[in-house]
Amino acid sequence: MGKSKIAVIFILIFLVSGAVAYALSPSSPQNTVAYKKPSANGVLDDSGEPKTEACPLNGAMKSKSARSLWEKRRPLGIMVENSVDARPQSGLSSADVVFEAVAEGGITRFLSIFYCTDVATVGPARSARVYFIDFIGGFGNNPLYAHVGGANTPGPADALGQIEDVGWAGLNDLNQFSIGFPVFWRDYERLPGVATEHTMYTSTVKLWDVAKKRGLTEVDKSGALWDEGIESWNFKDDASLSSRPSSLKVSYSFWDSQPNFDTTWTYDKNTNSFLRSTAGEKHLDKNTGKQLAAKTVVLLFMDEDVADDGYDQGQHLLYGTEGTGKAMILQDGKASDGTWEKEDRFSQIKIFDKQDKEITFTRGPIWFAVVPTGNSVTVD
Repeated sequence: MGKSKIAVIFILIFLVSGAVAYALSPSSPQNTVAYKKPSANGVLDDSGEPKTEACPLNGAMKSKSARSLWEKRRPLGIMVENSVDARPQSGLSSADVVFEAVAEGGITRFLSIFYCTDVATVGPARSARVYFIDFIGGFGNNPLYAHVGGANTPGPADALGQIEDVGWAGLNDLNQFSIGFPVFWRDYERLPGVATEHTMYTSTVKLWDVAKKRGLTEVDKSGALWDEGIESWNFKDDASLSSRPSSLKVSYSFWDSQPNFDTTWTYDKNTNSFLRSTAGEKHLDKNTGKQLAAKTVVLLFMDEDVADDGYDQGQHLLYGTEGTGKAMILQDGKASDGTWEKEDRFSQIKIFDKQDKEITFTRGPIWFAVVPTGNSVTVD
């Protein structure tokens, strides 16, 4: 073989190997697209397995394969926004527990808490608020808290400052500002035509992987279990079909001036679930195309106050999350009055009926809505 032919062969080998290396490199366009639209790699598909294991967070029955995963990690809370341009969100229907409260200007935000289910896409992810720290704080030692920045104006609503104060920063705090791509990514195609602030997404698989690298699995670096010493809720099976009422509809507003966040839960007798509508429309999950549903909905009536911290883009809010207050419980097709109780930031919220007996939740997704004290609720 002549020298010229040998040279050509070496050049071809060099070009091919270089192309392969480039395609596999983390900075290549192909990989950027893969991160932009994550595959379901790492997300468990146990659809064919028997559901014999109760999820510790909401009592839902899951597979043994799912249990083998959750037993090696700790609860994960992800902030998801609810502005009109953020809808439909991704991942809310897969959360074990959701807390909703106004972030500012009457616009609500969700703390979606995952433990027993993995989701490839969750979002749009948004920033932290101090009262959501209180709610995730009830889920054991160093629960994971994922968000995109947060309120940081000096004063009582300084969420990032309080995360530092409680020792979470750089440990169980999963701030996009410090983690970045590819754990968090922007996807302009999921919600086309909206502002950049509504395009940030993340994945439970990727976030749990970050936590594992930080030494936070079911134990921390000292070997302490995340659920050591915590009080869990109690769960029960669905009410029998014959005992379920035929219908129930419960509606409420967060702020009268913001009808885009008015919420209605409509009872579905066949599934023993409450289906969510927002601003008069079915509230869907973009991942599934299905309407958001919860087995139990709890309205937490809490005092709302303005932080008055000089924030020039609206008003940071404060809620009285500690102590006790009125509650309304929607479960098994019925609405009943009760009370909530939370001792401090790191204790779990408890719900009691009118006889001061703790509520036993129906197995499945639990949804808490923080409604300003004094707001009216319509029950049909």
